[in-house]
Amino acid sequence: MNLDSKELASVAAAAAPRFDMYSGIHKALRALMADTLLAVGRMDADDGLERAQVTERVLELLQFCAGHLQHENEFVHAAIEARAPGASAQIGHEHDEHVKHIAQLADAVAVLRGCADEARPAAASRLYRELALFVADNFQHMHVEETAHNAVLWARYTDAELVAIHDALVASIPPQEMMVTARWLVPFMNPAERVGLLADIRAKAPAPAFQAILDTVRPHLAANEWAKLARALQLPAVPGLAA
Repeated sequence: MNLDSKELASVAAAAAPRFDMYSGIHKALRALMADTLLAVGRMDADDGLERAQVTERVLELLQFCAGHLQHENEFVHAAIEARAPGASAQIGHEHDEHVKHIAQLADAVAVLRGCADEARPAAASRLYRELALFVADNFQHMHVEETAHNAVLWARYTDAELVAIHDALVASIPPQEMMVTARWLVPFMNPAERVGLLADIRAKAPAPAFQAILDTVRPHLAANEWAKLARALQLPAVPGLAA
């Protein structure tokens, strides 16, 4: 990706914080990836139930990552290419590599699930190492998107235009995937981000959808985190009820 110094400087030199469509979802991805990797690392591969549960978590991560790649390709990369042709080529190529890596990891899960008892430790170690490499690659990848890609977007789009692109992307996500996103997104935001996101959702989504998100994320928030959120959003005192 070839960016001039003015575009790169815009990341740090913006007069006011710009709308960042990468920030929240990337926090969710980092949390989900790290949690899954740790689960594979501590897995008792000889315990059939535990092996099935942990490998299912890996497959769910892979499915989530594949969906995320598709959303970025269809909405974010399309927006970049519309006003800066070629600027998403490097990351687009990395997306293609991630698709291949996702398939390899799914194969590693299948091997672990189907191998003989004596081969299980080696298969579990292989899955762990391959997943660690996938996570490491994605962490670097997301940093480039948050810096270089944001520089391109901020130089060519207003915040209102970026919000419209983001809202269209979110509207395309099926409800079940949205609940998974919320589970890993909201708990791993800072309090201000959490309030801003949920206030926006409450303003734009039907009340039952907003309530479903609250019900999904509340078990994963500490008591003080929930108290801050409830005060900021002026949620009713009765547990489980939303405004």
